[in-house]
Parts: sequence; structure tokens; C-alpha cells
Amino acid sequence: MPCATRWWIGRSKPSPRRLAPARSAMARSLSRRWNRPCVFVPAKPAPMPFDNEPLLMSFSQHPLRGLGLAVLVVGVALPALAQDPGLASPDTGVPSTLEATAAAEASVALDAFKNDVAYILNSFSFLIHGALVMWMGAGFAMLEGGLVRSKNTAMQMLKNIIAYSVAGLMYYVIGYNLMYVGVDGGWIGTLSFLHDPSPSPDVAQGYAVMSDWFFQMVFVATAASIVSGALAERLRLWPFLLFSVILTGLIYPIQGAWQWGHGWLYQAGFSDFAGSTLVHSVGGWAALTGALVLGARRGKYSADGRVNPLPGANLALATLGMFMLWLGWFGFNGGSYLSMGSPDAITGIANIYVNTNLAAAAGVVAAIVMTQVLYGKVDLTMTLNGALAGLVAITAEPLMPSPLLAIGIGAVGGMLVVLVVPLLDRLRIDDVVGAIPVHLVCGIWGTLAVPLSNPKTSFLVQLLGVASIGAFVLVTTFVVWVLLKFTVGLRCSEEEENIGLDKSELGLEAYPEFGPGHKSL
Repeated sequence: MPCATRWWIGRSKPSPRRLAPARSAMARSLSRRWNRPCVFVPAKPAPMPFDNEPLLMSFSQHPLRGLGLAVLVVGVALPALAQDPGLASPDTGVPSTLEATAAAEASVALDAFKNDVAYILNSFSFLIHGALVMWMGAGFAMLEGGLVRSKNTAMQMLKNIIAYSVAGLMYYVIGYNLMYVGVDGGWIGTLSFLHDPSPSPDVAQGYAVMSDWFFQMVFVATAASIVSGALAERLRLWPFLLFSVILTGLIYPIQGAWQWGHGWLYQAGFSDFAGSTLVHSVGGWAALTGALVLGARRGKYSADGRVNPLPGANLALATLGMFMLWLGWFGFNGGSYLSMGSPDAITGIANIYVNTNLAAAAGVVAAIVMTQVLYGKVDLTMTLNGALAGLVAITAEPLMPSPLLAIGIGAVGGMLVVLVVPLLDRLRIDDVVGAIPVHLVCGIWGTLAVPLSNPKTSFLVQLLGVASIGAFVLVTTFVVWVLLKFTVGLRCSEEEENIGLDKSELGLEAYPEFGPGHKSL
């Protein structure tokens, strides 16, 4: 039998106080029985993690042993550590080679991580703000559908769908390259077809290429939607589609290259942050030339000079459209910061949101006060356009103004709408939804107001940009409208206009329960 008897197997473990006498008695007994010295090794239960009780007890009973072992370990380890070139000398305090290498690698990894995060956030900003701008297409559809007569509602829905779809296709086929590729301070980009994105992420660029394309594309659709509302109730479907192709594929990208593509206006110091001129005034100029070539709706103006109101069918729908546009405008202006990958960018976007909201609210209040003063009553349609006027006006520079200045810019926009709408009627220019006062006039005002908060530009440079873009769009769109008029024709016949474009062009009614079709059932 081995000397190391596990004598307490199956029994409870004795307390430390009883353990020493039991050990000595059994050791003497076993030594006498086998006639040799016996070293008592007690059995113990299954070892537990980090159970160093015997070792600690040994060192506690013999402290000199623990001290000696510690001295031995240090004596052996120090010469080896001293010979390692990767560790620092305790005398010099200079970082070691390994420490320096690790620090450099950590710095590179941190920079790469920051670049990845910026790439993701910037691309996300383009995409989510672009989606908000796309939502403005629904707002234009609801606004126009509410301000036209019920017999033309379905046509306006269709025209807004066409505007967005044609803009997306044409901007991919040719528009983006004309606007951004190879402008280099000149007048036009590259005349090449099909925008070709990079196949893999380019983190150094700071954003996904196609996220930028998507964000720029939805702006083009906005310009086309402006035209559809102004020329509603008499412009046929296919001429509008053809005009949208030329506007979104050629006219808009060429003038956009002058500033946003870093063309000659950019070099001159012209500033248009989110497009008061490059987007809204372009749509406004196109609507103005179209209204001049197309003429007014039948019955709008009498021979004696009277203006006959032709009220819209659904002001609730128009109000909903205004709120949808207001919401989308946060993407329109906020996304134009073109970055989200830093605290400064987030702060800038927050300021843009606030200024955009304040300008719209000021436009509403200004329109309410002006209509009350001029007409003795508050006009809902003027109020809706007052909100849009404030939004268009602040779009040229929503970042730099103080909140108080943003309120002032928006309020002036709201007052301009109330003044310009009757002026157009005196000139017998029929604008169904007020697009020309809102987008053209207030777009010009907002662009000229940029030097009030942005010291990097001047009134003369801003005036140069407004005049040059206005002249280009005015001439080109007028030529296109005239060519369409004498080729495919622009205007529906008198009979078609009387029954409405829903029936004459589409063969349906937006409200069949209330329209003429209901009477035949």
C-alpha cells in the first residue's frame, strides 16, 4: 500500500485546526508498520480553478522560501530582458522599437477606421436626403392635383410621374456627364453616354459614387415638376414628355456645370448652395417661356381685362402637398452640405434644418398678413405658396445666415408671391399653381440675398449668375417650346380643354363619382 494514503476519502474534510495532529499520528503508525519513513501526502478533492492553497500555505509557513524564489526569478529574468532590443532602457525613457511600431500601426488603423466611417456616413447622407427630395415629387403631385380643376387631376398625377422618370433616365444617359465630368472651369462637361460608376468602393473619395449620382438626379426631377404645374390644364401629354427629355438631359446639366460642376461661374465666385437659381429659377424660366408660347386657359381672362378665377378642386390635397414639399426640403437643403462624416458637418446640417424651417414659417406669416392687408381676407392658396416661397428663397444659402436673417429672407419671399401673382394676371400670363412667382421670382431673390451672410461672394457676382443662367434657359426653352408648337403641337383643342385632359388625353376621370361620367351610369 502506498504511503500517500487518502485517509479522508468519503469523509468530510477536517478543519485546519484538526489537520496537523491527524497527519502526525498516522505518519508514525505507517512508519512503524512498513519499517521505513513515510511522507504523509493527504488526498484532496478535485482541484478547483486557481486553487493554490497548498502553495500559499507553504509560503505562509516558510516566508524565506517565497522570498528566495522571487529573488531567483528576478535574477534569471533581468539579464534576458536587458538583452531584448525591443524594450526600452529604464534609464533613457525613450520608446522602444516595438512600442513605436505598435503606436504607428494603431494610428494607421484609427485613420482607416475614421475614413471608413466618414465614407459610410457621407454616402448615407446622399441617399437618405436624396430620398427626401424624391418625396418632393409626391408633394408636387398633390399640390398640383389640388389646385387644378377635377377634370385635369389625373393628368397632373401622370405628368409628375413622367417628370421624375424621364429625369432619372436622361440624367443617367447623358446629364450627369455633361454636368460634372471634365468641366474644369469651362462651360460644359463631357458629351458621353451612360454614367459609368466605379466597380468597387473608393474610400479616399469620401463617398459612394452612385450615392452622389442619386442625390444629384432627384434635383433634376424637381425642375421638371415646376413646369408641369404652371402649364396645367392645357398642355398635352406628349409635348410635355419631349420637353422634359430636353430640359433634364441637356439644358439643366449644361447650366448646372457652370457652378456645381466647377465651371466658369464657380471660378467667378458665384454661390448657390442648394439651387435657388440652378434648380428653381431654371424651372421657373422654363415655365415662363412655356406660358408665353402656350397662352392662357380659355375663360381665364375676359376681353375687357377682367381676371376670372378658376379655383382648384381640392384644397385639402393641395395643403397636404405643401407639407410634403416642406418635409422634402430638409433633404434638399440639408443634403446639399455634401457631408455627414464629422461633428462640423452634423452641426452644419442642423443649422440648415433650422434656417430652412424658419424661412418657410416666415413666408407663411408674411403671406397671411399681406393678403389680409390687401384683400381683407386670408387666402389659403397664397399661404401655401408663401411657405414654398420662403423655402425657395433660403435655398441659395441656408447655412450661413443667422436664424433671424433666415426669417427675414423667408418673409420677403412670402411677400413677393402675394405681389407677383396679380402682376402676372395683369400681364395675362396664366400660371395655374403660382410656380413662376414661387420658383423664379423667389429663386432670384434668394440668390441675390446670399451676400448678406456669405462674405465670399458679392452682389454683382450673384447678379451675373442670375442673368447668365436666366438668359441661357430663357432662350433655349423658348426655342424648344416653339419647335414643339410647330411640329407636334402643344395645346389641346377647345373641346378637349372643356371636357378636361383626363377624359380627352387619358380616357378616365380622377373623381368618377362626381364627374360627367357618373351621370351616364
